[in-house]
Amino acid sequence: MSYAVIKTGGKQYKVAVGEKIKVEQIAAEVGQEIVIDQVLAVGSGAELKVGTPLVAGATVKATVLSQGRHDKVRIFKMRRRKHYQKRQGHRQNYTELQISSVNA
Repeated sequence: MSYAVIKTGGKQYKVAVGEKIKVEQIAAEVGQEIVIDQVLAVGSGAELKVGTPLVAGATVKATVLSQGRHDKVRIFKMRRRKHYQKRQGHRQNYTELQISSVNA
């Protein structure tokens, strides 16, 4: 079983073939296959190849399953005894990916 550590949207994810992950929104159509070339590490069993900072020639292929928005995060700020209350909400966009192959 091989896995990879990829970087997309400013975050790092450990992925393996067949997994579904939600990442920061990527400009791609549903059903489209994308190639992620920012691979930080590739492993297979006890063997691990770490890049400096990227592994040369390593890619991860993934299929876009859906585009959506996460649940709302509610932000509430308050200063006690000052009559200050502020409410805010935020929904982050995401892209759901199905990992199809890890090439090292």
